[in-house]
Amino acid sequence: MTTAEETIATGGMCAVRPARSARSRRLRPAAAFAGTALAFVAVALAVGAPSPLFVLYEQQWGFQPWLLTVAFAIYAVTLLITLLIAGSLSDHIGRRPVLIGALALQIVAMLIFLFAPDIGWIIGARSVQGVATGAAVSTFTAALVELAPERQKKLGATIGSTAPVGGIAIGAFLTGLAVQFVPQPTIVVFVALAVLFAAGIVVIVASPETVERRPGAVRSLIPRLLVPREARGEFVAAIPLFLATWMLAGLFIGLSPSILHGVFHLDSGLLNGAIVAVPPAVGALAGLLLTRAAARLTVVWAMAAIVVGVAVAAVGIAAAILPLLFAGAVVAGGGFGAGFSAMLRILAPLAPNDQRAELFAGVFLVSYLAYGLPALVAGELITTIGLLPTALGYSAAIAAAAVVALVVQAVRTRR
Repeated sequence: MTTAEETIATGGMCAVRPARSARSRRLRPAAAFAGTALAFVAVALAVGAPSPLFVLYEQQWGFQPWLLTVAFAIYAVTLLITLLIAGSLSDHIGRRPVLIGALALQIVAMLIFLFAPDIGWIIGARSVQGVATGAAVSTFTAALVELAPERQKKLGATIGSTAPVGGIAIGAFLTGLAVQFVPQPTIVVFVALAVLFAAGIVVIVASPETVERRPGAVRSLIPRLLVPREARGEFVAAIPLFLATWMLAGLFIGLSPSILHGVFHLDSGLLNGAIVAVPPAVGALAGLLLTRAAARLTVVWAMAAIVVGVAVAAVGIAAAILPLLFAGAVVAGGGFGAGFSAMLRILAPLAPNDQRAELFAGVFLVSYLAYGLPALVAGELITTIGLLPTALGYSAAIAAAAVVALVVQAVRTRR
């Protein structure tokens, strides 16, 4: 009698066959890695997708323009709170349960967007979306590093940093196209995103778990920011870079449609989608192309690109020259993607597997503070000092943060 036959004969069939069945239902590592990356892109698609619709909502419902900034910023606020509470939860209960729950919550947010009758519902949908993204973002990034082929762990960190950037670009641009050419763009956009999230849940269910469960899940829900000891020096040095890159994202994703309307007097859905999409699209491309470049040197040059690009964009805004605004967006966007991706390549190997989500929670906490808080302040300033001074002041703040980051990283390069 063979070993397998002995197992069945001794009553072990129920212990063996379910395990084989469970393994057979799991995706192979390469497929799980690719599917998880695409699910992460879908989350980012949903972040960028509403931006070109905000001006459309304003025209349809006739609310005050500052409410657009609230709708933008509430997403970042709820995301930050969720990162503080649940950012490291997947280190304790596993990646898959957190990702499945986050994607299900994304579907709820898309349905609220779809049936929203006024701006209050849009703000509510953005709040739910912020919670879902906050639960997902650090977990997705950690899972991609862990699912990446053994010799290509940096690829996981690169995709983890470029997927949200590139997804925002694609989402904004596709929504802009829908606004321009489709009679009912909200139905097309939010139904398509809900279907993508449902497909993402199927992928995650079929993917292998990458961490062992460990105690402390309830304790991990106490709001805190705890960066693994091995990564703390690099993390602190990276803070100016996170400020510069994600303030830049906030400028173009949060304010650029209003700038096109208020400064350039343009109301094209296609242009709204394009100006939101250009910086993250160029950023994602730069991050992917420079994967093999020296990370520290890439960071230094990326900060220089942000300074130059923001200066060119500011001149374009001040002089109402649209090609200059787009040129600045291209240059600064390249710095955004290259710098953020390279910094994550530096940080990712410094954390052990069971603390990696905690590290990325810290990274995205700082990043989304820089993404949402300045935009919220800008919304208040627009009503008091006007759109143009606010946009130029915002640009100057981004350039200042990039200069500080450049100096800090240049010093670390010499060391």
